[in-house]
Amino acid sequence: MTQHLNFNKSDLVLSMAKKLGISESNTLLRIDHLIKEMTTQVALDSKIEIRGFGVFRKKYIRPRKFSNPKTKEVTYIGETTIFHFKPSKKLINSND
Repeated sequence: MTQHLNFNKSDLVLSMAKKLGISESNTLLRIDHLIKEMTTQVALDSKIEIRGFGVFRKKYIRPRKFSNPKTKEVTYIGETTIFHFKPSKKLINSND
């Protein structure tokens, strides 16, 4: 049976502030800066790999068509991108 652990941003701030011995507000600013920088780099097509944790990258979604069920009008959506995270095997197996 897989156990899912909930660990959100506020839990991360508390944990890191305690380990680093700095204030929670200072830790929050550092984490926000890190997330912003990671998002910017992935948007610029960089891949971010954190060994033992996972990989963040931009994933391309192919162009596709869809139809409006009411009007039956067919519309096309161009290629789009999403922020994708692939966890490492070590992270996946740590929950077992």
